[in-house]
Amino acid sequence: MVFIGGAGNMAGAVIGGLVGSGYPAERIVATGRNKQKLAEFAARHGVEVSADNVAAVAGADVLVLSVKPQMMKALCQELAEAVSDRKPLVITLAAGIPLAAYQRWLGRGVPIVRAMPNTPALVGAGATGLFAGEGVSAAQKHIAEQMAEAVGIALWVDEEAGIDQVIAVSGSGPAYYFQFMESMIDAAEKAGMSRADAERLTLQTALGAAKLAMASEVDVAQLKRNVMSPNGTTERAIQCFQSGGLPELVAQAMHDCAARAAEMARELDN
Repeated sequence: MVFIGGAGNMAGAVIGGLVGSGYPAERIVATGRNKQKLAEFAARHGVEVSADNVAAVAGADVLVLSVKPQMMKALCQELAEAVSDRKPLVITLAAGIPLAAYQRWLGRGVPIVRAMPNTPALVGAGATGLFAGEGVSAAQKHIAEQMAEAVGIALWVDEEAGIDQVIAVSGSGPAYYFQFMESMIDAAEKAGMSRADAERLTLQTALGAAKLAMASEVDVAQLKRNVMSPNGTTERAIQCFQSGGLPELVAQAMHDCAARAAEMARELDN
């Protein structure tokens, strides 16, 4: 398995997860430009490293592309000859680039999976959306799923447009929670609590709420009601959120996020 740009944060998290879950480190190659960083990465994870993308791809059965979207076209054109000859499974971690673009850049007949991970993958708690293009076998889908599950959970979507919805929910979702946590911390500090105490309580509450929701057999709406007493403190706070239009604002934000993902796909495709 070859990771192009593999010494970066996201690919590094995936590689660390794979090795930690028992995938043989000697079967992984990570490429990058900085030789010192590559040497440090090899020492940390026990994988092979290379500064030569084309040479690394030559014997690959699975190729993971982990570079910025703006760099992807040039990278694919660099690798096109090797990839079109060997036709390895290509898994792309870049947001916004449609399969049609990869097929033009790499050649028809190359099996491609679009993967949309999120930043909690860096701590093994990620959520990754997956979409398989034409020609991806069941065995290759299993490989992509295994890779995603090394750093969290994986979810397949049936249509490529579903990746935009994944971006709106989980790809960009961590930032929504960070925004809400930031607002809670700021409000607590303004009310007189020290910022350190406000941050500690806010982050632990967010962690506890997520763990409770995942462990519970009831949905989050019921869990919310379980915290609320009639005419109590929590009910007053929730009424404030609802009267202020929070549910509608969240829906609009997610709609705009998915719309921007579709726009980026068109821009990057051109």
